[in-house]
Order: sequence, then structure tokens, then C-alpha cells
Amino acid sequence: MELFPFQDDAPEGLTLCAREDAAWTGPICSMNSVSPPSVQRLTHDELPHLEGQQLFHSRAPSHGESYRRPISAGGSAHGQQSELDEMDKIKCKVLSVWNKVKYGWTVKSKTNFSKLSPAYLFDHVYHFEEEENVERFQKDFASRIWLTYRREFQPLEGTMWTTDCGWGCMLRSGQMLLAQGLLAHLLGREWTWPEALLTSRLAETDPGKSSSFSCPSTAHLPQKLPLLASRSRASSELWNPPCHCSLDELEKERRHRKIISWFVDRPEAPFGIHHLVDLGHSLGKKAGDWYGPSVTAHIVRKAVDCCSEVGCLAVYVAQDCTVYKGDVAGLASRSEGKAAWDPSAEWRAVIILVPMRLGGENLNPAYVDCVKELLRLNFCIGIIGGKPRHSLYFVGYQDDFLLYLDPHYCQPCVDTTQENFPLESFHCTFPRKTAFSKMDPSCTIGFYARDRGEFEQLCSELTQVLNSAAVKEKYPMFSVVEGCSQAYGFEEHVSQQTSQAQRCAKRDRAKKPTVEEFVVL
Repeated sequence: MELFPFQDDAPEGLTLCAREDAAWTGPICSMNSVSPPSVQRLTHDELPHLEGQQLFHSRAPSHGESYRRPISAGGSAHGQQSELDEMDKIKCKVLSVWNKVKYGWTVKSKTNFSKLSPAYLFDHVYHFEEEENVERFQKDFASRIWLTYRREFQPLEGTMWTTDCGWGCMLRSGQMLLAQGLLAHLLGREWTWPEALLTSRLAETDPGKSSSFSCPSTAHLPQKLPLLASRSRASSELWNPPCHCSLDELEKERRHRKIISWFVDRPEAPFGIHHLVDLGHSLGKKAGDWYGPSVTAHIVRKAVDCCSEVGCLAVYVAQDCTVYKGDVAGLASRSEGKAAWDPSAEWRAVIILVPMRLGGENLNPAYVDCVKELLRLNFCIGIIGGKPRHSLYFVGYQDDFLLYLDPHYCQPCVDTTQENFPLESFHCTFPRKTAFSKMDPSCTIGFYARDRGEFEQLCSELTQVLNSAAVKEKYPMFSVVEGCSQAYGFEEHVSQQTSQAQRCAKRDRAKKPTVEEFVVL
């Protein structure tokens, strides 16, 4: 089979094996971590082999807790406190160094795409026999918002954490899922970033090397583009809006930047890591914990509920692998005194998140075709899942390989309060693939419906896909039913969702990473 690579050259001095599912995040790709005292006694070669140990325990009081330390005579308590504070500082320094080594690399092994098979990116299909389709695919992929580990942000409340490296990947995947929903909500499903292809050229071409893949629309650019040494200077030059842009294009770019600013890592950001961790406290989660896809779905719902800036948007989280149309209608209806299904009732847009588990220890291959069909729906905004303890955000597929965005790359924080702040670290220019067989069965799939008409169409298409799949698989991935959850003997919807998420949070702490909180199908 004929294959062609997108441009992906490894940094000089590194010898790598190209794999279809290469994690590319650095010399160490495992989500397992080590404690700082162990780091001090281990060689670099020994570090990748440790598993299951906690990377860092903050000595700052967690939410709602306080310290109880014995007070010794002669001022020894003060000396002990100073010694403990000094230990915390050492641990923070070790943690910082460790994270830079583990997640600070962009190791780009080549990802091959077949010219003989179509590639699906959400509902768009690309046939790579034509050069034009390759360019369109690159632009479409690079337009998705990419949210990764960050470092050097303001400490999370009650802790000394200034990075989410090693534990925040699922929250980052949840951010990307929500960001895709916001792009569809505020910019439309067909929007692509005008500067995506130019960014690809600037970000991926190494000094002294010509690109291994050229785009027709960038043929006017030099064949060799140096990787600019001063990224901040280059960024400010690159992202200044061209004077020839129309008012509509300028407004879309303003919204694009606004969406990104909602996800930056500062306490004021409605969807930043600070706020998401704070919302996780009510679900039994804290900074440094592993967040499963179901708990993350409930955190996203809470974050949108708390944010008035996103406009007319709500988030619904399915319970027990069931979407209750009456509950969604009640959540989306904006007309007081009118029934949700009244033709004159106003609706707000809704993001529907469906947590599920598609198998026991491994993904049941019977569900692969159904997953493909769901990803192809016009309403789908992606899947958060990945590998055990290694979250990824799935956006499409080709043949038996999923296409994904990977959050496991640590980048410095960006100050979005600056005018024309740099955007290249929020867009990924190199697609990655992993086999369906390596996908963890625990996942959450998302859909976006702008109004009641789109919701009814979504339900119709979901029913058709799920019923068709159920004939072959005996059990559908999830169900869409009429009525409300109360009519089926469940508790009040919102309180039931919260209690379910709290149970999920407790199960997330189980020793076996694949034992999660879902109905096993």
C-alpha cells in the first residue's frame, strides 16, 4: 500500500523508531510518574521503568483541610516548619526539572497516511490522491484548538502546583472537546483558521532542511524556512491581522482569540485548569489526582453552567448510557410558560456528553464500526479517552487508526491579556494516529446541536446508527429514549448526575486503571 508522510523530522541527535501510535511527547511517554525523593537517587536510564508512584504531594492544605502538627518546646516547631517548607521547595524544583525532561520535547516520528483510503476529520472526508485535499486536511486539522500541559502558572489554590504535567491530561482532553463545541457554536462547523497553513510551515520546518511536504497555497514562501529563534517576536509579527481582512473575518478572529482566552491557566478563566480543578473538589477530586472521562464530563458541565460569557449554551451529561430527550429539551428550553416541544418555544444550543465503557479490560472490537459512524456525524465534536492513564482527544480516523490531538506536551503559559498574543501553541500542525485496538474502553463522546431542529435531527441519526449497530453487536453503545429520567424511576436529574459523578470519582482511585465508572457493554 502506498503511503506518504506529513512533514515530521525528529530533532538532531535523537534516534527514533517511527510508529503509527507514537506518542511524540518526549523521551518518556508513560503517564506513570515518580516521587521527587526517588528522582534524586535514580539515574536517567532508570526513570522510565518506574510505575504507579505519585509524582508530587503538596504539603499545602487541600481544600477544606488544615494541618495538625505538634508544637515542640524551644521553638523547634518553627524549625520543623522551615525544614518542611525547604523540602517543598526542593520537591518543586525537582518536579519542574522532571517535567521539562519528560514533557518538554516535541519528538516527531513520521505518521503515515494512505493515499488509497479516505481520512475522516469529524464529518469531513479527504481523499489524498489529490494535492488539494491534502492541503485542505492540513488546514482543517491545524484549525482545531490544541490544549496541552502548561507550566509556570499561578499555583492552584491550596497547593504548590504550578503545572499539571503528569496528571491533567484528561482535563486537557475535556478542554479540547469543549473548545470544539465552542468553535461550532460561535464560529460555525465549517470555520477554519486562515493562518493554519502558514503556522504549519513556521512551526515544523527545521533550520537548513526543506519541507518534506509542500502546500500549493504556500508555494510563494521560501523553500527553506528557519525555525525562528525568537518565538515571541515572530508570533507578534505573525498574528497581527492583515489589513485586507474583511469585517466578518476580523470578527471571527476576535471570537477565535476569545475562545482560547477562556482556556488559559489563570484563576479568572472560566475553563482554565484552576477553575476545573476547583469544580472537581465537589466530585471528590483534587489537583494531582487522575480524572476519568466521566468525571471530566461533569466538570465540563459545571464549568459551562458557571459561565455567562458563552451565550445560549448548555451541557447535558447522559446517565447510565442513556440520553433522555425530555431532559435535554427541559435543559435547552428558554421560553418560560411554554412546553419545551412547543413550536414557538425558544431553544438554546446544547452539548451532549455520553460517558460509556465499550468493553472490559480492552475495547470490544464489535464497537469499532459504530465509533467510526458516530465520528462521521455532522454533530459530533470528538471523543475523549485514549489509552489507560494516557488521555487523548480523538477527532477522526483512517482505516483502523484513530486520529487524535495529544495533550502530553508541556508548554509555558501564554499571557492572553496582551494584544495579539501568540496563537501557535494552541494549534497542532502534525496529526497523530493510534490503532482502534489500543483505545481504552472508557471514553466520553460529545455532540453539539445548535437548536431544536438540529437536536431532533441528531436524535434521528443517532437512533439509526445505534439501531443498525445493535443488530450486529446485540447491545448498542448507548440509547436515545423519549421522556425524562424521572419517568423511568430515577432521582431528580441534576442531583442524580452529581451523585453519579461523585461515585465515579471514588472508583477512579481504584488500583486497576481500567476499572472505571461505566456500564460495561
